[in-house]
Amino acid sequence: MDIFLYVFAALFSVINPLGTVPVFVGLTSDESVSEKNKTSLLTTINVIVILIISFFAGTYLLAFFGISLNALRIAGGMIIVTSGFALLTGTFSKHKGMKNKRVQKDLDKREKFSLTPLAIPMLAGPGSISLLITFNQKYQNTTEIVWVILAVLAVGLATFIILRSSHYISKFLGASGINAISRIVGFIVISIGVEYISAAVISILKTINI
Repeated sequence: MDIFLYVFAALFSVINPLGTVPVFVGLTSDESVSEKNKTSLLTTINVIVILIISFFAGTYLLAFFGISLNALRIAGGMIIVTSGFALLTGTFSKHKGMKNKRVQKDLDKREKFSLTPLAIPMLAGPGSISLLITFNQKYQNTTEIVWVILAVLAVGLATFIILRSSHYISKFLGASGINAISRIVGFIVISIGVEYISAAVISILKTINI
């Protein structure tokens, strides 16, 4: 259960589905209620599939590219920290590449966007993917793997509920409310990233007997 709570909290903070609410509301403004619900479901399925593939393919990716776990922790930690700063400064959409003119033009023409940009990169971005790869190296036995998968599914369920209720959340909290929550989550995300970087640095220093 400790693993479940830790993975859920870390993954939910990095994914930050609340931060995606304004984007989701904007992209689905012309859709019917049933179409919005379908988009929410497809987006959630895509996110879960991406995260599970990232978790199980992590070992092979590291071995193929010759990347050490500590290097991955530092790189992933840096990505997570920058995502946290983007949340704190209110530039999360820009950080995810959503403000790029070519991306905006593509969105105007795109009929369905459950895979991109919602699943990738808004939700299952580099931070969450690197986090799952790190979990793959940290949790090896069957019981631990089951708890990680359950945590991923729980994050997916929470994401689905938030996306499906996005219009109500947007009306209730307003832009300022969502912004305030995103900034709080941003602080947590930065802390997670710093923890990964510091753990990797300490591990490296131990191997060279400093």
